[in-house]
Amino acid sequence: MASLITAERIADLIKQAPGWALVGLTVPQERLRADARREVVRHVYSALYRPIGIEVGQLRLPLFTTIQP
Repeated sequence: MASLITAERIADLIKQAPGWALVGLTVPQERLRADARREVVRHVYSALYRPIGIEVGQLRLPLFTTIQP
C-alpha cells in the first residue's frame, strides 16, 4: 500500500529526480521539456507507489506453504 501523499513528499521526490530531467524542464526545445516532464513524473509515480520497507534491488522469492514432515 502506498504511503500518505503530501505536498512535502512530492516536493522531496521531485528534488530527488534525475538531474538531467530537472535541468531539461528549462530547455527551450519543447520535445526535450516533454521528455524531462515524463521522466520526473515516472520518478515521482514509482516512488509513491513502491511498497515501503522493500529494497528495490532485492529479488522476490516465491512463498511455499507446504510443510515437509
